[in-house]
Amino acid sequence: MPRSSKIRTPLVLLNFKTYVEGTGANALRLAKIAEHVSSEIGISTAVAPQLTDIRMIADQVEIPVYAQHVDAVDAGAYTGHVLAEAVKEAGAVGTLINHSERRLKLSEIDEVVRKARSVGLLSVVCTNTAAVSAASAALGPDMVAIEPPELIGTGIAVSKARPEIVTDTVSLIKRIAPKVVVLCGAGITIGEDVKAALRLGTEGVLLASGVVKAKDQSKALMEIATAAVQK
Repeated sequence: MPRSSKIRTPLVLLNFKTYVEGTGANALRLAKIAEHVSSEIGISTAVAPQLTDIRMIADQVEIPVYAQHVDAVDAGAYTGHVLAEAVKEAGAVGTLINHSERRLKLSEIDEVVRKARSVGLLSVVCTNTAAVSAASAALGPDMVAIEPPELIGTGIAVSKARPEIVTDTVSLIKRIAPKVVVLCGAGITIGEDVKAALRLGTEGVLLASGVVKAKDQSKALMEIATAAVQK
């Protein structure tokens, strides 16, 4: 279905990773939950499913769909690589880049950001420190998501455990590239985590297991979304 590639904030971006709860039919079910929450709360939600599920989800929901990764390659002899044009044709509006579970060198991040831009995909560069965030922001992505890897999946939110990383990241990025949207990730599981992240100056959250692996995914995401609009 047609969908806008314009970024609306605050943004709740849900990464399905490769969890069983976010694969195949489960992925579609979760994407529809995200769409319902978006409509119910009036907030921008987006999903990043596995590559194999992008087209199925994009065909059946209207919220933005992101890839979890693309490569800086052109069409041709690149077996096993992810072609940005193919991801967009499947219905994605953007892609994650440099997630801690799919780490790239800075030069590679630059290439992928350029590739994404050239085909009209939004780019979300994941970073682990304020310095890396600043360097990544200088490359001109649409968004930067600060995620110290040691906190990912722990349930301990970076906005609470290491708030100085968030504030330093926001300060540096807005000084270098004020139009880059800053997201906060790692350990975001409850509404208070989201409120804390937004109070520190971020414009949304990137989350995963706190919702994907929740016993009640709808309830978990509704709490996150409600907190985001309440700040």
